[in-house]
Order: sequence, then structure tokens, then C-alpha cells
Amino acid sequence: MAIDTTDTLPDALDTPRLSTRDKLVLFVLCAAQFMVALDFSVLNVALPVLGTDLGMSRSALQWAVTAFALPSGGFLLLFGRVGDLFGRRRLFLAGLALFGAASVLATLAWDPASFLTGRALQGLGAAAIVPTGMSLLTTTFPEGPARDRALGISGTLLSLGFTVGMVAGGTLTDTFGWRSTMGLLSLFALIVLPLAPGLLPESRTPDRPRLDVPGAVTVTGALLALIYALSTAADHGFGRADVVITLIAGLLLLAAFVTVESRTAQPLVSLPMLRRRTVAWGNLGGLVTFSMMSTVVFVLTLYLQEVLHLSAFETGLVFGVQGVLSAVAGVYAPRVIGRYGPRRTLVGSLVGQGALIAALLGLGTGHWSVWLATAAVSLASMCHLGAIISYGITVTSGVPDEEQGLATGLVTSTQQVGITVGIPLLGVLATTSPDLLTGVHTVLALDAVLVLAAAVLVAVGLRVRSGAVETQSLGAR
Repeated sequence: MAIDTTDTLPDALDTPRLSTRDKLVLFVLCAAQFMVALDFSVLNVALPVLGTDLGMSRSALQWAVTAFALPSGGFLLLFGRVGDLFGRRRLFLAGLALFGAASVLATLAWDPASFLTGRALQGLGAAAIVPTGMSLLTTTFPEGPARDRALGISGTLLSLGFTVGMVAGGTLTDTFGWRSTMGLLSLFALIVLPLAPGLLPESRTPDRPRLDVPGAVTVTGALLALIYALSTAADHGFGRADVVITLIAGLLLLAAFVTVESRTAQPLVSLPMLRRRTVAWGNLGGLVTFSMMSTVVFVLTLYLQEVLHLSAFETGLVFGVQGVLSAVAGVYAPRVIGRYGPRRTLVGSLVGQGALIAALLGLGTGHWSVWLATAAVSLASMCHLGAIISYGITVTSGVPDEEQGLATGLVTSTQQVGITVGIPLLGVLATTSPDLLTGVHTVLALDAVLVLAAAVLVAVGLRVRSGAVETQSLGAR
């Protein structure tokens, strides 16, 4: 019987020592990931003010978010593979430079077209930064406690960046105006970019296989179409013709991509990799934890402000507590993973997240509900962070270095799609309900059921058994 060493080695509990250079490399990579995570949420509160300043209609404001989401999600897999083939460091630096320049353009925007151009270029830069940054992290830190700790820090900052963006966006907009939200991103890029060239090693596959152009075209087109459809549906529902057309086109392109990859000698995405239990079921866990938690944050924001009538600042404090506890969870998650293994940690984290979301069904109209909301969402976020870190370790462990860009591209694509898909699929039930509180309860109930169902599926798929030693190593297929 093969034994998963992550479950049995006592030194897995020890905190690995990192050299000064390792710490600087980790700082650069994590700061870049934090910057991108910040961009997902920092602009949300500023949208009404931005629209008035630039003369954008309410319907056009959706594009402030969609213009970033389309390229950032659509090009992740392609850029992850390009980094594998032509140099991850090179593409990471190019992405940083593009993101920084685009943030300056968005800060100085003089009309809607210039602003949306900046947002689209930010998304393109993010699509290069995220998969190459993750693959540089997994190839720099060897598999085991050192990588677990690095992924733990990265996952913490990813979650924290999204939460900090929600809190900081309102504060910056009220104090300095909406342009300061984009200026903050420019500042991050200015800090990280000069440090990166001297610290990051170049990393690529030893050979130079031909890039799978048909696969790249079909998967990028599929992701662009699906992200557009889901992003638009979040604001306008699924009844619009463009939503239906792009959703069908995305699914057809996805089917075409699978057909192309099965017949290509050097595919963009190796189908045998997708058939790995760790990759398939690990990414399912990641998709569910991201999509369902983003939905909870969305409906709780509506609930706190429209049912309990909290101010934007008070609502930000609730999510500020969530961010602090998520950071605490990031410190201890690698130790939990070292003791119990990433597979069991992933399943346990999903169970905890689902149970705590179910506890939110007790929310009512009394102000005591603020305390329930704060406690339950904060503890659920701690479980959510455990799921983020453990699914990233599960998916990338046992994958050869030459395929790390692909593996991390799948991880980050799952994150992007997860953040995008949850709100249009479930959040719309709250926004269209005649009674908001009833709609919030409906969404939370479905959310909890889906997370708990995913925990069962992932446990079965990864063959996780309580009290038993895992029978396959993480690299098993």
C-alpha cells in the first residue's frame, strides 16, 4: 500500500525555514497576486461616482467590471501554456508592466472609452501575471512543507485582497475620489516591477513544442463567451438574446476544444492531466468554494445594507472581520494540511464552509443578526481559505515542472470562473425576489446544499476516508 507522505511524516508539521532570497521571491509573487485580487473588488463601491464623472449610463457601468473579467479569465489557460513554452518569468514581467501601464491609463481616463480600454488591458496583464506567478511559485518552492507554506501565504493574500478591496474601495472613493482606486493598483505595480527581474529565476519547459493554435483559439473563445454571458446575466438575467447566444457559443466552443485536444499530438491541455483524480476533483472543489463564497458575500452585502440598513462603512467592518480571520486561517492552514493531508483538508473545509453558510439561515430583521452574520461569514471564510490552499496543493502536486504552468493555469481559471459564475447563477434569486430577506434565505440554502454536495463528491472522487491512510499519492491518476 502506497502511503501519502503528507499524512504521515512528522516533520510535515514543522514550519519550513525560508532563506532571505526565498522570502523576497515570495513577497514579489504574492504582492502581484494580491494586486490582481484587489482589482476584482476595489472598484465596486466606486462605480456610481465613476459613472457620474465619466458620463457612463447605469447599464454601461457593467462594462467597468466585464472589461476586466473577459480578458483576465479568457486568456488564463493560453498564457499559462505560453509561459511554459517561452518563459514564465518573461511573461510575468510583461504582464506586470502591462498591468501597471493600464492602471495609469484607467487612473487618468478622460472618457468611457479610455477607461474601459485601461480596464481591458489590466485584465490582459492579469491573465499573464496569475498563471505564470503561480507556476513560478510552484517551481521555485519544492513540493512539501515549503511549497505548502508558500501556497498558504499566496491563498491568504488572494482571499484578503478581495476583502480589502471591498473595504478600501469605499474609503478611497469617499476620501480621494474613484481615481484613487486605480492609482492604488498603479502603486502596487510600481513597487513590484523593479524588484522582480533580479529575484525571479527563468523557468520553462526544456524542449520547445509547437503551440496548439486550434486549441488556444477554441478554449480562449469558449472562456470569453462564457464569462461574458455569466457577467452580463448577473446584471440583466438570462433572458437577453446576447446572453443566450454567447452561452450557447461558449458551450459549443468548449466541446470543440475537447475534440481538438483529443486529436492533437501536442495539445494545449493534456486530456490525461484532466483525467487525474487530483486535477479533476481538486478543481471541482475549488470551483465550488469560490463560486459559493462569492455568492454569500454578494447577498450578505445586499442584506446588511437593504434589510438591516447598515451604512457602507459598517458593512465594510463586517467584511473586515472576515478578512482578519481569513489571514489567521492562512497562517495555520499549512499546518493542518501537513497533519491531515490536502485531500482531507479540502473535504473538511468544504463541509465547514457549507455548515456555516447553513447557519446564516437564522438571519432575520433584528440587529442581533449583525453578530450572527459577522461570526458565521468570518468562520466560513476561514474554511473557505483552507479549501483554497488545499485544492491548489492537490491540483499541482505530482505534476512535472514542465506542466506546472498548465496546472496552475487550470487552478487560476477555476478561481476566475468560480468568482464569475456564482453570483449570476444564485445571486439573481435574491435580487429578483419580491421579498429580499426571503430571496437571501433561498440563495443561502441552495449555496449550503451545493457546497456540502461538493464535499461528498470530492471525498468520493479523491477516495478520502475518515480515519484511514490515503491509498494513493497525490500524483496518482
